[in-house]
Amino acid sequence: MCSSLNMYLHPLLLFLSCLLLPQPAPGTDNSTANITANVADITNSSFFIARRGCQLKCGDITVPYPFGFGKKRCYHPQLKLTCDTSSGPPKLLLGELEVSSISQTQVRVGNTVAVQCYNQTGALTYEDPTWMTLAKGRTFSDTANKFTVVGCNVYAWISWWNEDRDFSTGCLSGCSGNGEVLPGKCTGIGCCQIDIPKGLTNYNASLGRFYSGTEPEVSSPCSYAFLGEQDRYKFEGESDFGFPKAVERRILRNVPVVIDFVIGNQSCSKARNSGTWLCHGDDPLCTDSDSANGGYRCTCKYGYEGNPYLSPGCKDIDECSNATLNNCHENAKCNNTAGSFNCTCLDHYYGDGRKDQGSTGCLPKASQSSGIKLSLGLSIGFLSLLIIVTLQYFGIKKRKLIKQREEFFEQNGGLLMKQKISSINKTSSAEPLKIFTVEELKKATNNYAKDRILGQGGYGVVYKGILPDQRVVAIKKSKLMDVDKDQVDQCVNELLILTQVNHRNVVKVLGFCLESKVPELVYEYISNGTLSQHIHKKLSWLTLDHRLRIATEAASALSYLHSDASIPIIHRDVKSANILLNADYVAKIADFGASRLVPLDQPQVINTIVQGTLGYLDPEYIRSGQLTEKSDVYSFGVVLAELMTGKKPICPERSEAERYLATYFIVSMKENRLSQILEPRVLREGTLEQLQAIAELVKRCLCLKSEERPAMKEVVMELERLRRYRNDPWVNQQSLEESESLPSEEARVDYSRTEPPSLSTSTSEISQQYYSFQLQHDISD
Repeated sequence: MCSSLNMYLHPLLLFLSCLLLPQPAPGTDNSTANITANVADITNSSFFIARRGCQLKCGDITVPYPFGFGKKRCYHPQLKLTCDTSSGPPKLLLGELEVSSISQTQVRVGNTVAVQCYNQTGALTYEDPTWMTLAKGRTFSDTANKFTVVGCNVYAWISWWNEDRDFSTGCLSGCSGNGEVLPGKCTGIGCCQIDIPKGLTNYNASLGRFYSGTEPEVSSPCSYAFLGEQDRYKFEGESDFGFPKAVERRILRNVPVVIDFVIGNQSCSKARNSGTWLCHGDDPLCTDSDSANGGYRCTCKYGYEGNPYLSPGCKDIDECSNATLNNCHENAKCNNTAGSFNCTCLDHYYGDGRKDQGSTGCLPKASQSSGIKLSLGLSIGFLSLLIIVTLQYFGIKKRKLIKQREEFFEQNGGLLMKQKISSINKTSSAEPLKIFTVEELKKATNNYAKDRILGQGGYGVVYKGILPDQRVVAIKKSKLMDVDKDQVDQCVNELLILTQVNHRNVVKVLGFCLESKVPELVYEYISNGTLSQHIHKKLSWLTLDHRLRIATEAASALSYLHSDASIPIIHRDVKSANILLNADYVAKIADFGASRLVPLDQPQVINTIVQGTLGYLDPEYIRSGQLTEKSDVYSFGVVLAELMTGKKPICPERSEAERYLATYFIVSMKENRLSQILEPRVLREGTLEQLQAIAELVKRCLCLKSEERPAMKEVVMELERLRRYRNDPWVNQQSLEESESLPSEEARVDYSRTEPPSLSTSTSEISQQYYSFQLQHDISD
């Protein structure tokens, strides 16, 4: 990733601020820190009060307003609690969740764990998924919580939903049996953790295993998945794989769920203007909620104390009334100010009035003249020295920056790349590739501004860039990772091959930047989103002919990569989200971040760590770790099934028998129920013979044994034949004309219950949807 000068400015700013601030005197080094701590203690303790006449505690837990229980006036309607004293010690409940603590911004509640156990024969003996739903005004903290999966060769997904869409993401934990499970390390070996999105109000967690049971497995008897406070769970290694009740009890006892709370459903400004604002006191701090449901939270600023939800609210702390809260000199007067204080020396004294380290205190005025002269001389000398040091510092840093970029360029194979690209540009009639500088890409992306982000994936972030000639491009900035020389050479060789790929159905590489630690790639900008978005629209505009045309174009690109490229390329992550549609709705294969090269003098089998997307992954590849071009064929078979059925490849909300589209499709064919799962429009437009032929092609691509699958060349030929397939020549001719039409032309034909895509949608909006192509079910190296 291209370097930024900010990494060098930070140490200098720290150095300058240390020089310019008053230096502490010996012996009183912690006085200011103690004052800050004392003020913080007062502010925190004064928050924990209840309304007059209301109980402050339930058992050992303090319940400050706006939380409360009992009378209606004791709590805000959204933050009602229950103190259950019916059995044993009192329990504080938020709905049905047991509360363990309350702070000024968060609540910690009891947890729930998804569990799955198998016996020695691999049979499922126990399964218990889990879910949690929060009431209005509460969200799961995305900064304090992590979704954690514990077990060997297991995966878990966490799904959530809002008013109009469902979402899910997953985490995979594998073990090889070589003693690599390390306690305390949650890195994907025996234990993995992922972040959750902002504003999450509900979730559903389930577990599964990804080994088939046909060969010796390294797996845990039990596996667990839960959402909880990330710093509270300590992975204990293989001891966390058995004794389900003991492990589950430890998680439930030690790992709470952290909930952010707000009040109301308006922002701070709207609540203040509508008269419903509940923040009290002298200039309290109001923070808007990240949740889509709105709401806000009140806190007191530094130097103020009190409960901002109760009158009088936040009040200024009088530091001058307590000697432990100020550091004024004995010959100084303490003056309280809003949120702070200052010290003024008494008559016949001068100085800054403070007694902490580095302060002058209050000195008698008789020595003022000599002190002023000494201070002035020291200041001028120090300022001159500071200017010289600063100029030298920036000069050295600039030279270091230039040298570092040169080192990155050489380390990334820049000299070899420059030489080979030069020879390619001389012999090729195609548009020459450009080697971009760091400054050019920073300028194109407005210094990688957040509003230029098109999407984030497992391999990095994609930005929208505007070049000086006003061309719009997509700039892929890889995630920073440690790579050795062999990995860099492989990356450079792969980039060289991709620069020579010239196929109308493959996204084109326009240039690259090698001056950063990890190379950055510049691609052509695709404007009409992904095939996945168009398949899963509520009313898709795709006719059967459109689907077959797009499938044929995508298959043609894969066939080219497998057979006609100068060195064969296995894509490794074929899915509908990686098939793009340009302005003319022509299919283009994208995202070669996981691709692998197959040298011509070696067998076309690559041993590699399993990587891809759940639902599209080749089962044989998962079991053996051996990647072949037939792995792409299997993934393409899932895409073709997705095109014909309109169903997602994997969906936790579907029944067990229908959860995985590949299995569901094959079983439906065997049981002669194909018509029940096909997209209604596909079923309406295709003939029985044609649909059966398409289904047979899908079935061949999804064969469990790779040698029984067709090559991509065969797939292309069969799809071309199926596009021309019609019993009636007149219908055949009509369908061929239809398949070549754009969606805007199709809008003129009267298809019942069908809509073409809205062409009024801006291309930036469509592209914004596409470049959010990151894996929601990623399996990383």
